[in-house]
Amino acid sequence: MSEMTKEQDYGRLSVSYMKRACYDIVFEHSFEKLPAELQKLFPDENGENVLRKRNLCVITDRNVDALFGEEIKGLLREICRELSFYVFSAGEENKTLKTVSDIYRFLIEKKITRKDMLIALGGGVVGDITGFAAASYLRGIDFVQIPTTLLAQVDSSIGGKTGVDFEQYKNMVGAFHMPRLVYANVSVLKELDERQFASGFAEVMKHGLIKDRKYYEWLLENMYEIDDRNAAILQEMVYRSCVIKKKVVEKDPTEQGERALLNFGHTIGHGIEKASGFTLLHGECVALGCIAAANISCKHHLIGEDEYLEIRDMFVPFHLPIALRNIDFTAKQAVENTRSDKKYVSGSLRFILLSRLGKAVIDETVTEEELLQAVEDLIVHEEA
Repeated sequence: MSEMTKEQDYGRLSVSYMKRACYDIVFEHSFEKLPAELQKLFPDENGENVLRKRNLCVITDRNVDALFGEEIKGLLREICRELSFYVFSAGEENKTLKTVSDIYRFLIEKKITRKDMLIALGGGVVGDITGFAAASYLRGIDFVQIPTTLLAQVDSSIGGKTGVDFEQYKNMVGAFHMPRLVYANVSVLKELDERQFASGFAEVMKHGLIKDRKYYEWLLENMYEIDDRNAAILQEMVYRSCVIKKKVVEKDPTEQGERALLNFGHTIGHGIEKASGFTLLHGECVALGCIAAANISCKHHLIGEDEYLEIRDMFVPFHLPIALRNIDFTAKQAVENTRSDKKYVSGSLRFILLSRLGKAVIDETVTEEELLQAVEDLIVHEEA
C-alpha cells in the first residue's frame, strides 16, 4: 500500500521546513478537537493558558460561514481573549488584492497584533487569501488552515503557497508562508455537492499520476467507496494524498525544482479556467489539463496511447469532464492565457509531462502549437 499498512494510523502528519518540524496536519471527523489543537500551539507558561491572552480572527466566506460559522464560534470563543470573524463573498472573482485590503482594514480596526493569529475556514480561495494576509500583515503573523473542501484538504492548504489573482493573471501575487496547523475535518466532505467533490478529486488523481502508481490503482479499486463517501476510505484517501504533497514540498518548499511537478495539468487547466470565465470549477479544468498533458506525453513517446486513453477514461467514473462541449471560447484563447502563466521561465514554458504512470517530469520543449492541438483535441464540435 505504498509505505503504509492496513494498521496505519491516518490521524496526523508532521510537515518539515528546512529539515525542521514546521506544522502538523491533523485528520479528524469533527471540529471537536480543534480547541485542544490550537492550545497546543501555545504551551502553558507557569500554568497559564497563553492562548487566552491572544486574539483569534477567523476569515471565511459567506457560504462556509452559513455552514460552520456558529459551531466554530462556540468552540473557540472561550479559549482566546477575543474572537472575531471576517466574512467575504464566496467565489474566485473575490480572490483579489481588494479583498486582502479589506481584511487589512478589519485587522487594524480589531487591533490584531503579531502575537495574534488568523484562521482560514473554507476552501482554496479562503485559504490562499488568509495565508497571504497573514504573510503580509505586520510583515507576517501566524495562521491556521481549516480546509472544508476536498481540494483544500488534499492540496491548497498544504505547503505554504498563498496569494491572489491580479487582473487576468492567476495567483500572480503571493508569498510562501507556512501555517502553524492544518486541521482537516474529513466529515465535512460528505456535505459537499457532487460537483465540488469531483473538483477536489481531480487533485487526488493528479497525485497518483505524478508520484504513486499504486495509489492511483488503489483509487480505481476503491472507486465505489469513494463515490459513496465511505468515511474510512475518505480519511485514508485524504491522508495518502497529503503524504505525497508533504514529501514534495519538504524537498522543494519554494518551488525551485521538484515542486513544479505538482503543476501537472495546471498550465492548460488554468488557461481553460480563465477562458471559461470561471464557469468551470478549478478541479474540472485540472482534469482537462491532465488529459491534455497526458496526450502531449503520448505524442512525445513518453507513455503509450493505451496509457493515455486509460488516464483519460478514468476521470469519467469520478464525474469529471474529459471533453469541452458547448463552450463560448476557442482553443487559441485558452492557450493565449497560458502566456501569462508564472510557469514560464526565461521565456520558455516549464511544462509537466508523464514519463510513465506514477512518474512526472519537467519539460521545457513543449511548443505553443502542441498546447493548441492538445486543447483542440479536448473540444467536441457539435454538428450543425
